[in-house]
Amino acid sequence: MALRPRRLLCFLLAHHLIAATACQEANYGWMIRHYCLKQFQLSMEGIGQRLWCDWDETVGTYGELTNCTALIAEKLDCYWPNRLVDEFFVAVHKQYFRNCSSSGRALHDPPNGVLCPFILLPILVTLLMTALVVWRSKRSEGIV
Repeated sequence: MALRPRRLLCFLLAHHLIAATACQEANYGWMIRHYCLKQFQLSMEGIGQRLWCDWDETVGTYGELTNCTALIAEKLDCYWPNRLVDEFFVAVHKQYFRNCSSSGRALHDPPNGVLCPFILLPILVTLLMTALVVWRSKRSEGIV
């Protein structure tokens, strides 16, 4: 019976200690949006939308954004990465990198001078082989 009040007291003290040292998610989310994202937006505008998919141009800015979120997490005693950081970076990717390929280069069709031979050559070979088989089968019909 004497053990129960002690457990209750430990539970209450632990709860207040955890609440006092826990990550303040609302503040963290606000700070990464208003400090990190604002600086990232300015840097990306400076780079220009045409070069957003060029990894060599954006790697420094993206690294600064990552470091900024990590530093704020450290100052607020938050784990990093966390759910808010994941959601934040998904939103950043949807806004800035949605049209980029995974290799960092914008995909486009090759020039017609390269594309046409790759299309026409298999078609011509197929037609030639079909004609050869038909011609050969008609030629050998009279031979037994």
